Amino acid sequence: MRIDIISVIPDFFASTLEKGLLGIARRKALAEIHVHNLHDYGLGKYQQVDDAPFGGGAGMVIRPEPVFACIEKLQAERSYDEVIFMTPDGQAFDQKRANRLSQAGNLIILCGHYKAMDERIRRTLVTMELSVGDVVLSGGEIPALMVMDAVVRLIPGVLGDGESALTDSFQSDLLDCAWYTRPAEFRGMSVPDVLLSGHHEKIEQWRQENARERTIERRPELLGKESEEE
Repeated sequence: MRIDIISVIPDFFASTLEKGLLGIARRKALAEIHVHNLHDYGLGKYQQVDDAPFGGGAGMVIRPEPVFACIEKLQAERSYDEVIFMTPDGQAFDQKRANRLSQAGNLIILCGHYKAMDERIRRTLVTMELSVGDVVLSGGEIPALMVMDAVVRLIPGVLGDGESALTDSFQSDLLDCAWYTRPAEFRGMSVPDVLLSGHHEKIEQWRQENARERTIERRPELLGKESEEE
């Protein structure tokens, strides 16, 4: 998989792309991630990428010329499955979208900044708009990292134990079950006996029941999604 990120603050990604799962995926050559500085395509002496909005109002708007120049250059070099724009008014990013995107070959992630992005960019270049929550951040860089991390970890070979990702929360519209490790007793708190029994069928049954109980307690709306899809 190749991911191209377009940002006005490309240095933001430096340490994250070297550490953790994203760094592992790059070193294993399972994910190729490139960060592009939108200012390299800016206008004039100061490589301007934004301007005041037509009609007045507070804030600045990213101009179309730099974004078109950057994305069209990338698209001339290879085809892309999606051009993703991170925006609060996009579709909610969830595990099912992460699963689908993990099967893509090439992705572009466009990070918003300032007040807004010129609407002509969104209508012409963008194929998918994603939001990571009903909250406004200073830019799309943090959401872009969330999307990359969620997607790349699903690529076969990135996780040490590939089955681990398949049992994460939301993979089956349920939250994950409770997990325990050594010691079996700690400060008067004991691990459920079934997990120490060695009976794999009963352990799996307990985990499924526990996941459902936790979902009912913490995120009952997910069970509604589960029944709708059935």
